[in-house]
Amino acid sequence: MRTVLVTGPGGAGRSTLAAATALAGARRGARVLLLTTGSSAPEAVLHTRLSAESATPVAPGLHARRIDSGDRFRQEFLAFQDRAGAALDLLGAAPLDADELTELPGSEAFALLHALRTEHASDAWDLLVVDMPPADETIRLLALPAQVRRYLRRLLPPERQAARALRPVLAQLAGVPMPAQKLYEAAERWEGELAAVQRVIDDPGTCVRLVTDAGPVAAAGLRPVRAGLALHGRRTDAVLVNRLLPTGSADPFLAALSGSQQAALKALREECPDVAVHEVAHLGRDPQGVEDLDRLTAGGEPLDEVDPAHHDADAATASRDPWTVVDRLATDGILLWRVPLPGARREGLGLVRRGDEIVVTVGAFRRIRTLPSALRRCTVSGAGLRDGALDIRFAPDPGLWPKSP
Repeated sequence: MRTVLVTGPGGAGRSTLAAATALAGARRGARVLLLTTGSSAPEAVLHTRLSAESATPVAPGLHARRIDSGDRFRQEFLAFQDRAGAALDLLGAAPLDADELTELPGSEAFALLHALRTEHASDAWDLLVVDMPPADETIRLLALPAQVRRYLRRLLPPERQAARALRPVLAQLAGVPMPAQKLYEAAERWEGELAAVQRVIDDPGTCVRLVTDAGPVAAAGLRPVRAGLALHGRRTDAVLVNRLLPTGSADPFLAALSGSQQAALKALREECPDVAVHEVAHLGRDPQGVEDLDRLTAGGEPLDEVDPAHHDADAATASRDPWTVVDRLATDGILLWRVPLPGARREGLGLVRRGDEIVVTVGAFRRIRTLPSALRRCTVSGAGLRDGALDIRFAPDPGLWPKSP
């Protein structure tokens, strides 16, 4: 299955182009599901009332479903309350009813990830298109499963669970605190759920598609987004430039606006030389209904497959870790850990080693990676950002590095 995650700055038209991408896929014969959040924008674009219970038919081959984060939160909370019923009874706590529960901030992210995992596992679809939140929020959301799994491993190490049979002895002899078994069972369940979501995000068929307008700061606005996505290993397959006016207008006002857009379009192509940039024409009004969505691709390449050759090449390498170790011991006496960071700038770039981990910060985004085994026996000797990649230099530690015979 292919999964296309559509995001971009707020107001750029990502919901419209997510719907257009899904419709274009259906027009080419694919079985397509469009997943949307609780926003009313997709419903207005599709002219269709969407259900959270099941997929709603929109056009031949195209279905859409709305994610109800509030309902998902209530289901999860009530399930937790049932599992913890005995402990709550001991505390004298009164259980909460479903009709008095309101979702907490952050529940939208978990509901979207759950829906992504569920629909990706279905055999009913060939293409899954997801109308994602704004770009910054999307980057953090896609990084969430790996981050939470790391927290779980640090707070509840699996190896301590193996010692549960010794808990009574340890408690009597040494007073060693051991977490309750139910805590480990919950952690194991969360780990399984998060790992399943992570597999969907890391799947070679999953990509991110960026939507932007052709404003004067469009290229600058995409830089931190592309860098943040690359930091977490997310693949950007295309940039959709929305609401482009026709060129060659006799009206001076429209001609000036079109000229400004063409300059911004040129800057976007220069900023993203490694990514397909697709132009989407302005219809002169806000698109509404299937016919308007069809017009967005009239005379151009279908949005569901901007560049097949580019997509196939990217998919072939997507399963490989983009952070690669380059051996330069023979020539320079160092190892390089190369981190692709297109769009990154030296300002706001941070690098810290913590034991066997490295912390890389790019603007508002941060990622922690465990060092490969060879690099754990080295010290960080420097780093440099060049041609869209961060090269972290490691020098072998004489006290740890195997000595030559």
